[in-house]
Amino acid sequence: MIRELPAILLASASPRRLELLTSLGVAVHVRASGVAEGPRPGETPAQLAASHAAAKAEAVARSAPGAFVVAADTVVDVDGMALGKPVDAREARAMLRLLSGRTHLVHTAFVIIDVPGGRRVARSSTSHVTFVALDEAAITDYVATGEPFDKAGGYGVQGRGAALVERIDGDFYTVMGFPLGLFIRSLHELGYTLPLSAAVGAGAA
Repeated sequence: MIRELPAILLASASPRRLELLTSLGVAVHVRASGVAEGPRPGETPAQLAASHAAAKAEAVARSAPGAFVVAADTVVDVDGMALGKPVDAREARAMLRLLSGRTHLVHTAFVIIDVPGGRRVARSSTSHVTFVALDEAAITDYVATGEPFDKAGGYGVQGRGAALVERIDGDFYTVMGFPLGLFIRSLHELGYTLPLSAAVGAGAA
């Protein structure tokens, strides 16, 4: 039996993920998980994204017994080294120098927990991103915009950071922080479909 997707409880404070999910016409409420993101010894960057997404989803699901919980995490991968969100301008500049003129991977993982239905899906997607060569002036100017500080790898492909990117091989939405197509297909596996009408609203919980 296929059912219409209920309201989503997004275990993330990311405005980009909220924007992407509400674009599907579903009501989305936000509850930050409080999970600290950071390195986990022995995990690859792709595994790290999956671990963070699972921890966020589980933390929120424990406090929301009737919810349809979605969580995600994005990690930038340079030769097997994970880049998270820069803590300051110095670290942001260092990340951008590392990415300049070369190709890196972006891993985005998400976890869906249908709490009342007792079901769970975990998926991940990887895209290749090639940067143009950046000089120090371009790096300094971009860091000054403030965009790098809440984004893995220190850039956002959907904002001014688009000028840094020469090519994307793979899913654009994976780089933006939430692979919409893979998410929709995962909903079908759980027996849900997107609502036919527009979302009834979004808000914070």
